[in-house]
Amino acid sequence: MIRYRLARTPQSSPPSPRRRQAAGRAAAWSLVLAAAVFAGGMLPPPGAYAQQGSSQALERRVKAAFLYKFLGYADFPASAFADGAAPVTIGVIGSDEMAAELGRVVAGRQVRGRPIVVRTLREGDPAPVHLLFVAGSDSARSARILRAASGALLPVTECELGLQNGSVINFRIIEERVRFDVSLDSAERNNVKLSSRLLTVANRVVKGNS
Repeated sequence: MIRYRLARTPQSSPPSPRRRQAAGRAAAWSLVLAAAVFAGGMLPPPGAYAQQGSSQALERRVKAAFLYKFLGYADFPASAFADGAAPVTIGVIGSDEMAAELGRVVAGRQVRGRPIVVRTLREGDPAPVHLLFVAGSDSARSARILRAASGALLPVTECELGLQNGSVINFRIIEERVRFDVSLDSAERNNVKLSSRLLTVANRVVKGNS
């Protein structure tokens, strides 16, 4: 685990423990997110925290960084693209906030020479995408969406039964940290190959949907 040493700024009176803790988290988050988005060839740290103080926004930022990095560790078939210049498309269902965050993360970036497009989708939209993120903890809803999203090569969820419902990658919060599990069978069914480097930083890699 990487530990961050934070320099203190002189103050007229000592900050309270609560303020010191909040400042430390904010500084650490800046470093974590910078590494996640800008470090070439590196995934965001598996132990990235989903902590207090705007916890939903912080968790969303880390997950957006992961989603962007997943693209670089997934090998899509050539038939998934109309031509050599076609973009890689990320679809987001259930969270306009995540779609907006992803838009900021991928702005001006490419994956293997292809631009990245983020689309906000609604349940039932017949839009083929390369990565589909289904937001929310409702497993039944996620299962319903995944059954209908036959064109999604890399479905990613964040619900309890994500892998069992057909997701390739499922986010989990473990001890206040953003982690993810991977289903190799789901990846094979969706005709997408995942790098071994991605698998080494997964919380759990399963063969089968159990």
